[in-house]
Amino acid sequence: MQTTSHLLMIRPIAFGFNKETAVNNAFQKEGTDWNVNEKAQQEFDQFVEALKAQDIDVLVVQDQPTPYTPDAIFPNNWISMHPDGQVVLYPMFAPNRRAERDKGVTDKLKEHFTIYATVDLTGYEKEARFLEGTGSMVLDRVHQIAYACLSPRTDSKVLLDFCVLLDYTPVFFHSVDKKGAPIYHTNVMMCIADSFAIIADETIRDAAERARVLESLKENGKEIISISIAQMEQFAGNALQVKNKKGQRFLVLSDSAYRALTPQQIKTIEAVNPILHSPLDTIEQNGGGSARCMIAEIFLPQQSH
Repeated sequence: MQTTSHLLMIRPIAFGFNKETAVNNAFQKEGTDWNVNEKAQQEFDQFVEALKAQDIDVLVVQDQPTPYTPDAIFPNNWISMHPDGQVVLYPMFAPNRRAERDKGVTDKLKEHFTIYATVDLTGYEKEARFLEGTGSMVLDRVHQIAYACLSPRTDSKVLLDFCVLLDYTPVFFHSVDKKGAPIYHTNVMMCIADSFAIIADETIRDAAERARVLESLKENGKEIISISIAQMEQFAGNALQVKNKKGQRFLVLSDSAYRALTPQQIKTIEAVNPILHSPLDTIEQNGGGSARCMIAEIFLPQQSH
């Protein structure tokens, strides 16, 4: 099961430019607006409404003012949820992001879903090794493959540990932006849907690595939609396929990502599923993440009430 109709989203209370993450997130740019959090809340609420209007189930948890967590809006980095009832907690690069794990979100999940076991990888923080969830890895959940571009936030040792514990096969590679710097999270350059994959494959400069990634995707039935670095910079790769309660699929992304796609790319995607897009400019600029980063997919068994 590649897609789910249950999404976890965290409504921000102190969203803003995070200096601790900006050191290796080239997508972040500090805005000049004084009311960044208010604008981010408006974008968040509009995005949630757009999802709910399509009958997609969104569990919204309101962030708490303390401890201070300016990136709480991006829960997919610290938690992933799996159909066997397992939850994985991840080691985070920025110290001020680690507190996101301790703000009662899992308690809220337990009100609606069953958690049978927790895999805790956070001890790697003591070794300065990090793996930031489904930001660091893009999962082909059907074939149990974890695609990951290695970076200061995506450590091969932690990745291998995740793969052993959850029975995934790792496909790791190196991916760089136009300045040659490592791309901080795999989910900004790559998206895997049930029958297609969006990938900024030109960022994988090593020809053998690029061939291996594309071959793996094709072998597992994915039509390749190749995007440019310029499109990636507009978050065209930061997309997520979800479904509604009736099982209808949608590709979710931001307005800027949608505008960056070519008419042919839109046609290819819409042949499979409608595109759902929403304005996220403030969140993208200050947070360096977009629609996919804001969603933690819930694959856990539902509570039977």
